[in-house]
Amino acid sequence: MISVKAEHLSTIKSLGEAAYPNECCGLLIGRTHDDGRKVVVETFEITNAIADGAQHDRSLITPQDLMRGEKYARSKQLDVIGNYHSHPDWPAKPSQFDLDHAWPTWSYIIVSVPDRKATDIFSWELEPDRSRFNSENIDIAKED
Repeated sequence: MISVKAEHLSTIKSLGEAAYPNECCGLLIGRTHDDGRKVVVETFEITNAIADGAQHDRSLITPQDLMRGEKYARSKQLDVIGNYHSHPDWPAKPSQFDLDHAWPTWSYIIVSVPDRKATDIFSWELEPDRSRFNSENIDIAKED
């Protein structure tokens, strides 16, 4: 399970709409508890490194941007616990590209953006053997 504030989900949806027809992407910053439950404290927007129009259905976070996100998380005594991205004109479920590039232990929040309007948003976890994704329940966290 992943706990996310409604404002974070709203931000991810807005970023997906703004990036359309390209994918948006970013990191989920927070904590993973001993029982495996993840809590998102904030989102960390990253510019899609391949949002050049040629491959509008892909997102890429460069190693430099990932390191920048990790450094930011550490400065807040938090961790990078996942990734978010949009799927323009495609369902909010992982693609083969997502499976090929995902990391176990992370959560992957995907928002579907058909025709410029964000709709479904789901979270996914990768099997440890990297064979497939499993859906992950999203708990809407109470605001502080």
